Order: sequence, then structure tokens, then C-alpha cells
Amino acid sequence: MPATPTTDPLQRERDHLASSRSALRAMREDVESLDIRDVTGTWVTALVLQNQIEARIAALADLSHTPLFFGRLDYLHAISEELSEGSGGESFYIGRRHVHDADGDPMVIDWRAPVSQPFYRASRTEPMDVERRRRFGYTGGELTAYEDEHLSDPAEHDTSSALLAAEIEKPRVGPMRDIVATIQPEQDEIVRADISGTLCVQGAPGTGKTAVGLHRVAYLLYAHRERLARTGTLVIGPNNAFLSYIEQVLPALGELDVAQATVQQLVGHVEVRGEDSPEAARLKGDARMAEVLRRAVRSGIALPTEPCVVIRGSRRWRVPVHELIEIIEELKGRDIRYGAAAEALPQRIAHTVLLKMEQGGEAPDDRVQDAVARNAAVKAVVKACWPAVDPARLVLRLLSDPEFLAACADGVLSAEEQAAVRWPKPGRSVKTARWTAADAVLVDEATDLVRRTASLGHVVLDEAQDLSPMQYRAVGRRCTTGSATVLGDLAQGTTPWATASWPEALHHLGKPAAHIEELTKGFRVPEEVIAYASRLLPSIAPGLNPASSVREAPGSLTIRQVAEEERTEAVVEACRRALEREGSTGLIAADARVPLLAGALAEAGLAHLAPGAETSAEARLTLVPASLAKGLEYDYVVLDEPAAVVAGEPDERTGLRRLYVALTRAVSGLEVLHAEPLPAQLDGSRPDDAG
Repeated sequence: MPATPTTDPLQRERDHLASSRSALRAMREDVESLDIRDVTGTWVTALVLQNQIEARIAALADLSHTPLFFGRLDYLHAISEELSEGSGGESFYIGRRHVHDADGDPMVIDWRAPVSQPFYRASRTEPMDVERRRRFGYTGGELTAYEDEHLSDPAEHDTSSALLAAEIEKPRVGPMRDIVATIQPEQDEIVRADISGTLCVQGAPGTGKTAVGLHRVAYLLYAHRERLARTGTLVIGPNNAFLSYIEQVLPALGELDVAQATVQQLVGHVEVRGEDSPEAARLKGDARMAEVLRRAVRSGIALPTEPCVVIRGSRRWRVPVHELIEIIEELKGRDIRYGAAAEALPQRIAHTVLLKMEQGGEAPDDRVQDAVARNAAVKAVVKACWPAVDPARLVLRLLSDPEFLAACADGVLSAEEQAAVRWPKPGRSVKTARWTAADAVLVDEATDLVRRTASLGHVVLDEAQDLSPMQYRAVGRRCTTGSATVLGDLAQGTTPWATASWPEALHHLGKPAAHIEELTKGFRVPEEVIAYASRLLPSIAPGLNPASSVREAPGSLTIRQVAEEERTEAVVEACRRALEREGSTGLIAADARVPLLAGALAEAGLAHLAPGAETSAEARLTLVPASLAKGLEYDYVVLDEPAAVVAGEPDERTGLRRLYVALTRAVSGLEVLHAEPLPAQLDGSRPDDAG
């Protein structure tokens, strides 16, 4: 698409936007007008085709406030096959999806296409044959500005992009937005990494690791659509509030078929109604429990003491005890699921009978073997020697019966650890037992030991640092034959069982060969704020490099000490000041103080939302318990009483990590209010405001 000179470049770009919207509308109308009555053979194929058409129509939706394109590349030379080398350069508009005109010529190129890659990676030192990169600025869906970088012009100096900065700093109202217009080179390398390997991203706050993971899913669906349509993709987040926050990113990029879940939803075999002590939860999440469960599942296997006699017509066929033992021992030694072995055992016994039939002069076929496998005598041997296992009932017994647990945990867990793992009050039945979140993971492990869990093509695991080894195993089961993108920050691990290192976590995930990338350049959190929060790193994650930020925002951090009796009122007033500015406001507080603050906000007439509820122009204040702050972001954050956030956790390190999370949720400004002394780890020069 050769560039056409014009005396009014901005109007030319607006005209192209209008034409592109018309072309997208025509593409949608073409799909809507399809008549499939004459091309479908059965009602099944008709239903499948109709579902595909409806999905295509949804993917072609034109979102009025979402620009169709955000950039343009002017190449020095032609790269299209139909154009000759001497025909000059070409221009391509880069956007969220592909749009073509009535002749099939592209008007907007999908950001994931190879021709779009230089938009993210080209530089003056490596222009990638790009003469000019143009970025567009929008206001409410209307194209209002553009700026150019002439990458191949040695006379032009490097300057920071004002439009890029404005897009990054745009007020956050509503769910999480895509970052497709602002992807940086180091992020793009992760997004476009090959699907064949698992990738682990250690990302400091504000580095965009969550957005990078979601855009990686979108890219993989573009590059490997047929494969992933068959095997499926899944995004796993820490809680429902987080999933609600990110759920619109992929649909905005035209991807509608990606499942989302929490780990707890993945392992929802039993209803969770109880809660473990921190020590019990830590032990139940320990990888050693996998061996305890393996022993429990196989504990019912018994060797026969009598032969198996199969009667067929007038003849009796006898399988002696030593042959039955040999079959069972061979199945025990194989690395197959308990349920698969249970299905194989009658067939193995039947095969032995068939061999005896052949030796006796008969000529049995496969139908005879199946009939023998269903014989009552064979079934009796299988029931006695390889009894059926119900995973939930098995775990119920394990956690309720001290003798059974001791037998299965012998040499694995100490007597003290066994006592900590057992339920204080034995459960009576699967339905009435007070299962905990850690118990549900054990049931999932037992379920997989009996019957293999189905594997997906690709899994994105966000906030991975908080998972226990047994939770990693649960996620790993969902991608045994596929790949994974693991996202997290070791400094933000806020569970007693939080992982100590990524190699250890990847081992439990079943992906020890995964490549580990580190993102340390922040784009969301202002430098003043991230530098203050990084004072905690030596105490919470001494091996990590502190993050830096590309965003200098003087005055973005305020720490205010107030009198105890004035603290709640000061917090309310801080929220009121924040709401005078454009964008969203998050009030983060220790969980125990949330009810008090909710009452104070209501009394002051400040309506507020719960985490996960979508902010809007009318409702921009969210009251966030510190335990749910991870992964969320707000333009302005008011942090109530850091010492209370730390004290709300079972140990100081976990409390300081929770505080680190709370300190790094702000995009434009953070105000910290405290009556109690700040944690000693935050001591040092800081912008105090005692007024």
C-alpha cells in the first residue's frame, strides 16, 4: 500500500480511519449475510458452522472507543511479493486486527503479523528497513494527533515519545486495557517467543508482565490458531477480582475463546468450607504429599491367594496364583494411572486364559477375550486385588484416620507433621466434610493418580509466586503435553508457602527446562514510588534486582503521619482529594480495617466499589483489602496504615511482602497515611508531610 503525499497529513489519517471502519463494517456484514442452508450436510455440521460464523461476527465488532490502528510503518523498500523491488517502499497501518477493503487489500495489519514486528523492535541502530514509524494519539476514539520517528535519518535525534507516554499514563477507569500500542522491545520478545517451550517471566511491579502474558496468548492464537483451537488455552489468575479486572483484554484483541480460572476453580472436586492453619496449609502444599497420596491410592492393592477359574461352556480354564501375582506385580511396576491399570487387569487375565484356550486346541478371537474379561470370576479377582478408588473418599480417609495416614506417610512426614495435617475433627462424608483449599488440591492430585488429567495446548499462570508445590503440580497437569507462560514476582509472594526460586517452582510445575526472563524496567509505577517500595527488597527478596521506572513523576509520593484519633478522617479526606483528579482511586488497607473504613466512606457520602467491580466515570473509588490488591492497579492509591498491613500476616516477611504489593499499585500518585510508626525497613529520607 504505497504512501500518498497530502497537504494535510492529519486529515489523511482521519480519512483512512473512516475508510477502515467502513471496510470493517462491510467485512462484518458479509459474514452476517452468509446463507449456510445449502452447504451443510447435517444438523451437527450446521450448528458447528453457525457457531463459527457467530464467533467471527463477534470478533469483527468495531468498538467505538478502541482505535482500529495505533501506528504506521513506512518501509524503505517494497516487501509485498506482488510489488517489484524497484517500486519503492510501502506503508502499513498497524492495529488490533486485520481489516481489508473490497478487493482484499489490507487497510490495517494485525499487530501480530510478521510485517508489524518492526513497529515494536525497530530502532535507529537497527531500523529494520523502516524509514518512518508513526504513532497516533486518540481522544475518545477520535484521531487527534500523530508523531513521527525517521529511523533511517541519521540527522534526527532520539526523543522520547510523548504519545507513548500519554498512552501509558492514560487514566485507568474500567477493566484492564490492552497494551498493544505500547509494547516495548523486551516485552515483544516475550510475546512472540516460540510456543514449543515454557517461558517464565520474573517481573517487578509495573513492568507489564500480566499484560505481556495476555498478549502472548493472543499472539500464539494468531500464529498457531488451528493447533490451539484443538487443544485449548487457559489463563489462571490468583482470584476472581483479578480475573474480572483482566477479562476484557483478550476480547479487545479479537480473541474470545480463552478460558479463565483460578487454581481453586481448577481443583473444584469438593466444596471448600473450612480453613487451615498456616502450618497445616504449608504442609498440605508440600510436594511430599504427592508420595503420601500415591501410597494411599495404591494401598488397597492385594496379591491373590487363590487361582482364578473361568468356566466357558463345558470347560474350565484355571489361572494359577503365581501367574496372577506376576500380572499384578507387572502392572504395579508400570508408570500408568491406577484406573488405567484397573482397566488393563481383566484384559491381561483374559489374555492369559485365551493362551490356555489356544493350547487346548480352541481358536478364540478378540470377542472371546472381551467376554472372558467380563466373566464373574475375573471381576472378583480385580475387585479383590485392584479395588476401585474414589479420590475424594480416599483423601477424606487419609485426613481423618490417623493409622491410615501413618501407614501412607511413614518415612515421609514426621509424627508431628502428620498431626498437623490431620483434621481436628474427622469428616463423616465427602459432602459434609469441611474441606479446605489445600485439601481440594490433594483431591485433585489423587484424581490424577487414578485418571490422567486432560492437557491443554497453552496455559498462562499469573501471580505464580504464591503457589504451593502441590498447586504447581495441579497446574502442570493441565499442560503436560502443552507449553506454559509463568508470570510472577518473587518479592510479591504473600503466602507462607510462597516459592523461593523460579527453578524450584518450574520443577514442581513439570517444566524444569523452561527459559527464565527478567523484566526490571517499569512503565506503570512512577520512579519515586518504586524506589520507595524497593527499600523492602533486601528483607523480602534479597536476590532480586530493584526495578527502575521510565516515568519520572515528581510529587507522586506523599507519606503523611497523623494522630491516632484523626487517622480515619484523614484517610477519607485523602480519598476525596484523589477523586478530584481524573482516573481511578484505590483505598488499600489491612483486611481487619476494611469494615471500619467502609463505614467511614459511607458516612462521608463517598460511594465505593469492591475489588473486581468495574470502575466507571460515576464510580471511581475502590476499597481494597490488602490481601486482594495483587495484580490490580489504580491511578491514585491511598494506603492506610502500613504497620497494620504487615501485622495482618502470620509472619513479618509475608507482611512486608504484602506491604510491597500495596505500595506498588499506583500509576500516578501514592499517599501513605499512618499513625503507628512505619516498618523499620522503610526508614530513610522520604517526602514527609506532617500537615
